[in-house]
Amino acid sequence: MTLDKVFQQAPFEALFFLTVLVVLIAIEAGLRYGRASRKRNPCETDAPIGTLVGAMLGLLAFILAFTFGMAGSNFEARRMGVLKESNAIGTLYLRADFIPQPARSEIRDFLREYVRLRLTGTELGKTEASIRRSEEILDALWARAAVLADKNPPTVLTGLFVQALNEVIDVHSERVMLGQTKRIPGVIWLSLYFMTGLSMLAVGYQFGIDGTRSVLGAIILALTFSAVIVLIADLDSPRRGLIKNSQDTMLALQKQLEVKSSQTMMAEP
Repeated sequence: MTLDKVFQQAPFEALFFLTVLVVLIAIEAGLRYGRASRKRNPCETDAPIGTLVGAMLGLLAFILAFTFGMAGSNFEARRMGVLKESNAIGTLYLRADFIPQPARSEIRDFLREYVRLRLTGTELGKTEASIRRSEEILDALWARAAVLADKNPPTVLTGLFVQALNEVIDVHSERVMLGQTKRIPGVIWLSLYFMTGLSMLAVGYQFGIDGTRSVLGAIILALTFSAVIVLIADLDSPRRGLIKNSQDTMLALQKQLEVKSSQTMMAEP
């Protein structure tokens, strides 16, 4: 398993407890080393160490902000992907009016199934099966368009339909990419934990030089950093966690397609 997969598939609970352990162990190690150093050199003060700790914590805050911004950007891109796909499907459904029967009804049946699949795959976690069937539907739609192009001379109206179909295919590929590959790289996660360990080691060393021990402070630091790490991982994960992309636009589209289908059936003799 690659480094990227390790962090992308790790349970949030494991990330939380791993961060707690990294922070507490690093502080304790730094504390003991600081005490030993103070015994060797009683005249050593924590003034220069405080400057170093401040610089390291500032750098750690920068890396946290950078990682959080990357996760937030990925989350926003996935949210916009849902909106773009809903609009593209709605446009394609309308432009199916340019296609003669019986292909028109068949195309619209495919589109209603496509929308159901996108919602089912997101809500029930059946993502892989949903993607496979969605791609089969898109291939079937393209095959129908190719058959129509062979049987009928090309027109502006059929061209508009093909253009809308192309848009749906492109947005589908974009959403798959956003959900599967556009994630925080494992090397950034590793660097984040490395910097966290070093920074907490410096904090513990300052405690040792100063001759103080703040158990409550260490626990608060551990819990705070752990919560931030889990929040970043939740934002970066498209299929797990509490922070999920809203499917309201896709749900609204599904209702619209059902209403239009009912109206079409009632209008038919």
